[in-house]
Amino acid sequence: MNPQPANTRLVPAERLSAITSLIAEGSIFEGSFHCAQDQGIKIDGLLKGNVSFETGGTLHVGASGLIDNTRLEADYVFIEGRVSGTVIARKALEITGSGTLIGEAQYDELIDLHPRARVRGKIEYRGEVDSAPN
Repeated sequence: MNPQPANTRLVPAERLSAITSLIAEGSIFEGSFHCAQDQGIKIDGLLKGNVSFETGGTLHVGASGLIDNTRLEADYVFIEGRVSGTVIARKALEITGSGTLIGEAQYDELIDLHPRARVRGKIEYRGEVDSAPN
């Protein structure tokens, strides 16, 4: 894995540096990735399939990563590349200036769109909107 995670403002850097699974740049993965444990995956290649973590989980879409027409669910989602589909972030969703999301983003706690981040679609907060923020 990359020992130096990308510059993050919201997703904890230690979550990104602890990722042990990788879909490498230049590779294509077709199928679903499912994990019941609090682990992480980085996508630098092309993914055609779903990624889901039952509990916990960190998903990092690297700058060269491309995820096509899929559903992604994890506690932490950090997007530098291009995602087409539905993203569900239970703790934090962060899209950098090089990141693109086409589809739907749902988040429970925190969201951070860096300058130049591109989103085309719907962004929805899944928590209570009538309660006061912390």
